Amino acid sequence: MNSSPQPRPARLDVGVVGAGRVGPALARALQQAGHRPVAVSGVSDASVRRAARMLPDVPLVPPAQVLARADLVLLTVPDDALPSLVEGLAETGAVRPGQLLVHTSGRYGTAVLDPARRAGALPLALHPAMTFTGTEVDVQRLAGCSFGITAPDQLRLAAEALVIEMGGEPEWIAEEARPLYHAALALGANHLVTLVAQSMELLRKAGVEHPDRMLGPLLGAALDNALRSGDAALTGPVARGDAGTVAAHVAELRKHAPGTVAGYLAMARTTADRALAHGLLKPELAEDLLGVLADGAHRTGGPGGTGRSGEEEEEEGGR
Repeated sequence: MNSSPQPRPARLDVGVVGAGRVGPALARALQQAGHRPVAVSGVSDASVRRAARMLPDVPLVPPAQVLARADLVLLTVPDDALPSLVEGLAETGAVRPGQLLVHTSGRYGTAVLDPARRAGALPLALHPAMTFTGTEVDVQRLAGCSFGITAPDQLRLAAEALVIEMGGEPEWIAEEARPLYHAALALGANHLVTLVAQSMELLRKAGVEHPDRMLGPLLGAALDNALRSGDAALTGPVARGDAGTVAAHVAELRKHAPGTVAGYLAMARTTADRALAHGLLKPELAEDLLGVLADGAHRTGGPGGTGRSGEEEEEEGGR
């Protein structure tokens, strides 16, 4: 039996184009695995500060210079900016043959990297299914985090190795399934943040001093139950068919937080449909409930109406 140690994977010089919340965290994780961050690019003041904090002593340079210095380049820019970035890098000759070019967009597979592939780059799509804060905690959260991977067959082993080195779990996503995959994650994670933030605001208006303490155990249990049991975990007045309670909710929301009414009605209608389909909501109770929801939607201005009569809420996007 051969007990000689296995050879270590090649150590790579790593560059980051786009020092948002994701890129520096992934570069730090790769650094902990033995790779070497050599260059980072960032435009905004926040990006420059983040790069200095997360990747100290790594030079801040323009994107073309990042590619000139790195064997593995992380393209961590917003989804809508990715196609033009790739085209620009390829057209200016910044891409080197044999260079690993990795983007972290959930929306795209590797086709968006075709201009760079034609210049000789090796394309990988590695999307961490995680929310990022832009702080050191992100590196710790990568442990056990699933990555949605899309890659050519000949690069599958390389893609898996990189994800595992960052502490993640590889999950293969077909090229054509990337938009649906990303929509599913956004539906669950991004909308959850909005729902929780609205819930905390309403609890404060109701006089709860520490809404986070109240919601933490409840939402933790609800999430655990949902992950374990799916629709069977549905509880509450909609699943029970308590039309009077739902009507009271709508009335109170319309009075104190009109901007939340449309979202409440949309989620309540979806919950009712799923509860009905899974036999949790009794058909004889559903009629009154759906009537309340339809009346609420009509008064709000239809399913797409916002019902906003007060201040507008501003939402900051995140990856």
